[in-house]
Amino acid sequence: MATASGSTGQRPLWMVILACAAVAGIAMGLRQVLGLYMNPLTTELQIGREAFSLAIAIANLTWGVAAPFAGGFSDRVGSGRVVACGALATGAGFIAMYFATTEMHLYVSGLLLGLGVAGTGVNALVGVVARNAPPELRAAAIARLGMGSGIGVFLALPYTHLVIETLGWHASLLVLAGTTALILPLAMPISGKPQLKVQAKPQSLGAALAEAFAHPSFWLLNAGFFVCGFHLVFYGIHLPAYVADKGFDPAVAVTALTLVGVFNLAGTYAAGVWGKHLPKRYGLSLIYFARALVFVCFLFLPVTPTLVVVLSAALGLLWLSTVPLTSSLVATFYGPTWMTMLYGIVFFSHQVGSFLGAWMAGLLFDMTKSYDAMWWISVGLGLFAALVHLPIRERPVARLAVAPAE
Repeated sequence: MATASGSTGQRPLWMVILACAAVAGIAMGLRQVLGLYMNPLTTELQIGREAFSLAIAIANLTWGVAAPFAGGFSDRVGSGRVVACGALATGAGFIAMYFATTEMHLYVSGLLLGLGVAGTGVNALVGVVARNAPPELRAAAIARLGMGSGIGVFLALPYTHLVIETLGWHASLLVLAGTTALILPLAMPISGKPQLKVQAKPQSLGAALAEAFAHPSFWLLNAGFFVCGFHLVFYGIHLPAYVADKGFDPAVAVTALTLVGVFNLAGTYAAGVWGKHLPKRYGLSLIYFARALVFVCFLFLPVTPTLVVVLSAALGLLWLSTVPLTSSLVATFYGPTWMTMLYGIVFFSHQVGSFLGAWMAGLLFDMTKSYDAMWWISVGLGLFAALVHLPIRERPVARLAVAPAE
């Protein structure tokens, strides 16, 4: 049985992947439900959608800023403590939202939620999975981590909807805060300092950064992942409000976003298989082009509950399928030693896109009372991302090309 060599002790690889997938599932699932609170919370506080959108945007930008630091800490001392701190911050973020009475309170909540998911999301765990998996299995192992996130989305949305219907949206925030405690025991199997193979000349943090920043393909990957963040947060946060604007039952949005999580499982698995056998850059180009087609449908087809559900299922196939391909390209370029930190930098670009996707949607809606401009922007960015991945050179940097495989 394969064992994990990237952390203290010899734990089975399946245990490490399962623990990481469970943590990511809870964290990413709770992140995904925030859109359910837009209408009731803005109505209660008598604020526009831009204010709530800005709070979510702050959460995503904070996540992106904190991700490289959380990654660097994980690479040095292990992911267990990072995950535990992230769980506590997430719980505090939901409590802050429960007590919020002003826009500033919402922004504080967003800051805490962003710090929380920086320590518990996929970005914080992709490195430990990559270190513990053999090079030929990394894309598939990371895909399983993404599938865990998809299961979390699948379970979190109906779970939160049920709690809201039973207790009301306000009290449900305390239930979500309590739910984050489930993450704490899951940090134990991934605790411990990473133990990688000793290199003749261990690469320093500064050298790793300099190497990455001088690599053109690294910046192309950053540009593409920016678009991913823009798409996901715009759709995930604003779909419930979009559905309500169309006069549909709120259950339509819950069903649609739940199907995003369900079909994400198949899409992420397929991406892992693709990454094992075919060029990853081509897979990423296809994903972004297909997303652009989905967003075009929202502009030109008659919008019905059935259409929203069907298009959400299609988008689910393209949801986190970018993660195994993008993250395994980082490992291909630089090896696993500083992968969590370097992926955290790429992820920061993703979160800048997330910030704009959340905030701009609220701003443009308040200005135009329509999401049409955001659909068009999403189409254009999807086409841009489809093109920008094509020139990526999918091979290790010169340092690894002349060194033994990690």
